[in-house]
Amino acid sequence: MGKYFGTDGFRGEANIDLTVEHAYKVGRFLGHHYGKDKKAKVVIGKDTRRSSYMFEYALVSGLTASGADVYLLHVTSTPSVSYVVRSESYDCGIMISASHNPYYDNGIKIINGNGYKLEAEVEALIENYIDGKGEDIPYATREGIGKTTDYMIGRNRYIGYLISLATRSFKEVKVALDCANGSASTIAKGVFDALGAKTYVIHNEPNGTNINEGCGSTHMENLQKYVLENGLDVGFAYDGDADRCLAVDDKGNIIDGDLILYVCGLYMKNRGELNNNTVVTTIMSNFGLYKAFEEKGIAYEKTAVGDKYVYENMMTNGHSIGGEQSGHIIFSKHATTGDGILTSLKIMEVILETKMKLSELVKDVYIYPQLLVNVKVKDKKAAREDSKVMEAVEAVTKALSEEGRILVRESGTEPVIRVMVEAKSNDVCKKHVEFVIETLKQQGHVKD
Repeated sequence: MGKYFGTDGFRGEANIDLTVEHAYKVGRFLGHHYGKDKKAKVVIGKDTRRSSYMFEYALVSGLTASGADVYLLHVTSTPSVSYVVRSESYDCGIMISASHNPYYDNGIKIINGNGYKLEAEVEALIENYIDGKGEDIPYATREGIGKTTDYMIGRNRYIGYLISLATRSFKEVKVALDCANGSASTIAKGVFDALGAKTYVIHNEPNGTNINEGCGSTHMENLQKYVLENGLDVGFAYDGDADRCLAVDDKGNIIDGDLILYVCGLYMKNRGELNNNTVVTTIMSNFGLYKAFEEKGIAYEKTAVGDKYVYENMMTNGHSIGGEQSGHIIFSKHATTGDGILTSLKIMEVILETKMKLSELVKDVYIYPQLLVNVKVKDKKAAREDSKVMEAVEAVTKALSEEGRILVRESGTEPVIRVMVEAKSNDVCKKHVEFVIETLKQQGHVKD
């Protein structure tokens, strides 16, 4: 974690934490960094936030001033930027989005020429330049100044790519799409319509300030109600930049990232497509998912929280599917990042090829009740490493045995210790979480 860049780019409230000056300097650095031996080519996409246009112009100014040529995808998804970068040989791509955050936040995600998130060492160089510690970057002059090109065709090619991945027609299938008033608004309906689905779309009218507002993958209640009221077969909800997908089954139940990993992982195993017979998860995946994998003879690995770490593990070990409970699902054969619309297409494939409803596909998974409490502490490292706290965690681990788990970890950005317990009942979760929190209090770690 750097000063400005976290696990998912440079993010914060627009013109407070992330300003137009920051964006301009990011552009200046990238244009110079990738243009030392040639004219750099950079592609930019954005979500529907009001401030996305402001940051787009600032980035373009910085990039072209350093001599880079810039290609604008306009409102599109993060995975579409990654696709265009790697399929059309751009030096890098930039996505302007704060994902599932409220509209007044924004962010700059940088994607390298291979379609992956930018290397930490390059992010560190950008941070130095922003703080005036890096090398002086000359302005381009005359014919060296960069140009800007409208490149909506790149987004259209990505849409064509998604359509090409479907194995069957979606004809007569009734599908709801919650586009979160975000990036999916320009892509999702067109894909499902082209594949023949009876498409029902909600939250598809962005106005600059309604992205993620009571909708999308962080507010599933509206989609649940909509699927049930309209008697639909399945529903899919995306986040602001459409790199996440959660689903609603035919009975109105939420199908989170863990259940999506189960459905798709088991399907891939049965078809001989699950590389190394392994699914990559994060430490936040539900205990019930691991029990279900074990029953089906599927191996799994756990990474730190963040799709960046999931993908690193997949690439290092050659695994074919991984993801997070939040709906970041990566299919390494088709993408280098989480892709919400791709994920919904892969779920549709399972439904159509198996001729089973989504509710039937998840019936063998028991998701354990989970309680997560964030505890504000004076010093999170001291709290986490306190011997009495560690003894309390060990005691809970022994008490739960094979019927649950406890996870105590430090927040990456706040003075907070996260205490999470999964067990067979809410009462058991509550008892063990309260025991650890009381230990933290007794040891003097909790803020008043």
